[in-house]
Amino acid sequence: MNDSEKTLAAVKPQGVGARLLRKEDDRHLQGKGNFIGNMQMPGLQEVAFLRSPMAHARLRGITVDAQAQENVILRDAMDCADIFAPSTLPGYQNSTTPPLASGKVRLVGEAVAMAFGPTRAEAEDFTEMVEVDYEELPVYANMHEARQAQDNFVHDSWKNNLFVQLNSDVKFEQYAAKAQRTVTHRVSLSRQCMLPMEGKAVLAYWDHQADQLVVYCGSQIPHMHRTGFAQFLNLDQSRIRVISPDVGGAFGYKCVLHPEELCVAWLAKTYKKPFRYMEDRREHLIVGANTREHEYTLTGHIDNTGRLLALDAEITVDAGAYSVWPFTVGLEVGQALGNLPGPYRIQGYRCTTTGVATNKPGFMPYRGVARTGVCLAIEQLMDAIAREVGREPWEVRLDNLVRAEDMPYVNVANKHYDGGDYPAGLRRALEMINVQDVRARQQSRKPGEPLLGIGVATYTEQSAHGTSVFAAWGTAVIPGFDQAMARISADGSLELSVGVHSHGQGMETSFAQIANEILGIDVSRINLTHGDTGRTPFSTGTYASRSAVMSGGAVSKACKALLPRLLHIGSHMLGVPMDEVELVDGQVRHGQRHVTVADIADAWYINPQKLPADVDPSGLEITVGYKPKVDTGSFTYASCAAVIALDPQTGIVRILDYVVVEDCGTILNPLIVEGQTIGGTAQGIGTALYEEMPYDDAAQPLASTLADYLMPGAPEVPNIRIEHTQTPSPNTEFGAKGMGEGGAIAPPAVLMSAINDALKGQNVLVTRTPMTPRRILQAMAQADLANANRDSGQGSVTANIQEVA
Repeated sequence: MNDSEKTLAAVKPQGVGARLLRKEDDRHLQGKGNFIGNMQMPGLQEVAFLRSPMAHARLRGITVDAQAQENVILRDAMDCADIFAPSTLPGYQNSTTPPLASGKVRLVGEAVAMAFGPTRAEAEDFTEMVEVDYEELPVYANMHEARQAQDNFVHDSWKNNLFVQLNSDVKFEQYAAKAQRTVTHRVSLSRQCMLPMEGKAVLAYWDHQADQLVVYCGSQIPHMHRTGFAQFLNLDQSRIRVISPDVGGAFGYKCVLHPEELCVAWLAKTYKKPFRYMEDRREHLIVGANTREHEYTLTGHIDNTGRLLALDAEITVDAGAYSVWPFTVGLEVGQALGNLPGPYRIQGYRCTTTGVATNKPGFMPYRGVARTGVCLAIEQLMDAIAREVGREPWEVRLDNLVRAEDMPYVNVANKHYDGGDYPAGLRRALEMINVQDVRARQQSRKPGEPLLGIGVATYTEQSAHGTSVFAAWGTAVIPGFDQAMARISADGSLELSVGVHSHGQGMETSFAQIANEILGIDVSRINLTHGDTGRTPFSTGTYASRSAVMSGGAVSKACKALLPRLLHIGSHMLGVPMDEVELVDGQVRHGQRHVTVADIADAWYINPQKLPADVDPSGLEITVGYKPKVDTGSFTYASCAAVIALDPQTGIVRILDYVVVEDCGTILNPLIVEGQTIGGTAQGIGTALYEEMPYDDAAQPLASTLADYLMPGAPEVPNIRIEHTQTPSPNTEFGAKGMGEGGAIAPPAVLMSAINDALKGQNVLVTRTPMTPRRILQAMAQADLANANRDSGQGSVTANIQEVA
């Protein structure tokens, strides 16, 4: 590196928009992360759970062997409340989740007893000394059986098996009457797990010096976890400290209060000793199969060109046995209802969304929260419309997308789109895959070669939505202001403290970049504290792509509030008026003279004789709360396109090309944004092609090991090509928008469209995820039979993969 290159490197920007490597990567790459599984503590007892082998049964009796009675806990021994997740949604049927089963069990894997011992193996030995007498009850293995039930409901006090049913009708009849055609299409998603590398993890002990319960847990929401522990353990929040160290992935799985976490916290509170529980992979696969299972029936009322005038929809969510705290089943149901219209200009909308209780794990918010399903549904309807009117799928989409000149745009579901050019994003995605060239290759395909298919999808990602939105969804905890603390230390370094917590988003880097943009302090000298309720200001936590906007906005506001204090002291030290100085690269400058932030900090902390007489006594520390100007969220959007090759002999799908054209407003760090997009896309590919938890008629999970539950690995994830556009939000600091969930939203829609495009000449429609080779081959076989029957005059049937087991 020559002198000029060294100079350029020295002044390389570190603020908003810089492509910096993540600060946190250094410790993880060297194996120096701090995870709950690494922690050691004198007298630590490991916890294991005895889990129900039945999906629905009454507990007639539980017998504990005499050798295990001091090490086994049953529900009636616990003086804590059941987890209660209320909702204000109309007609919502409330339920409670017992920390250990009480009265009956409602799913395979529900914890019936817990045991503890010096090692996990010994704790598991104690669980084997417990005998349970079960009285089997009718089992609801799918949502349709559950809806038809007349008695023996999942929750005995209910009038049926419905958690909630929501309805929306916005000018539907008015615009449906103008339609010239109707198109009906059905799609569904299978149930799946979230599978973070680290499952549930909790370690709790009693801090005798502070007279306080300390709970370490892998959490996205440490402050809300403390709220839940306090409520259900009947302790003041001041008597509880929740610390979330490094978290090995979360994806929504760690933004709720799990029964096992409450159990371990109760043990520490009761015995005043340390206890730990680490979920193993089989437990996660059985009890954590709690997301994505939606079914959609959509009818589009269209004109003869494919313009969608009105949408009629029926959405059913298999919500499992329990409603999780604090978000409840209502979040998933409400998100589906509100986000189904997506990026399209639909004028009439009627939708019914139902959350059904079954004997499966309780539904949890997973990366994308309902939007993966609604994107799949609306995009497949667009394909169906294109088939109906004889046009290319993207032509129909371009006619229906919200246009740039319409922005800002309030859609039929009252979503406030703050800016962007949706059609331009789709056109660019089509250019990137060279759509005309692929069409030509399809036409020139030779016998024996793979079938080629093109798929496209556009989605919106509602991020950082706040008080009014969550209040409408009726959740138990409603987000308000996020706070951040900023403090200049005596050596001129900067300490930041926020209430959100990272589980892979790179907050230690991006928040430092925000501060650097304002104060010019080198990011290596900026440290972030998060994940500790004893050291951070309040936030409801990390979920809904909100952290960069909400807590990042608070960091920005806090640093901006410190700026005049630095300028005031600095100008006094330089002996010039405050309006003649500026802060540049961590220095208060006046012409060729300057004092550094470190000099100013030294004056405040060590040499106060250098301070002006009218210095602000609040010093170089401040805590600021922040909300965006508009409470309904900032909307990221993206268009994605893929080219696939499908082997008609094996049913195997290979992704040849996958492109993302994304607009998440002002990008704080492109490297982090692209990493989030790639990771989310990999998860979406899992939803589309691989991941499924099937159940038999007794609601027994059939994929309890990774030999049966398939995930995409490196060979299955293509080289994902990403392009950015930046339409800054007018409502947030720096114009940033959230994007952490976006990558996971589109892949099922894109890949289903591509597979159907490849199969379009064979009278086959794929309508269910995952689109496995076995399902594709069976659907093709059904199509062959249907075609043979048609040719022999016995009628015509379109094979539907949804009907294939």
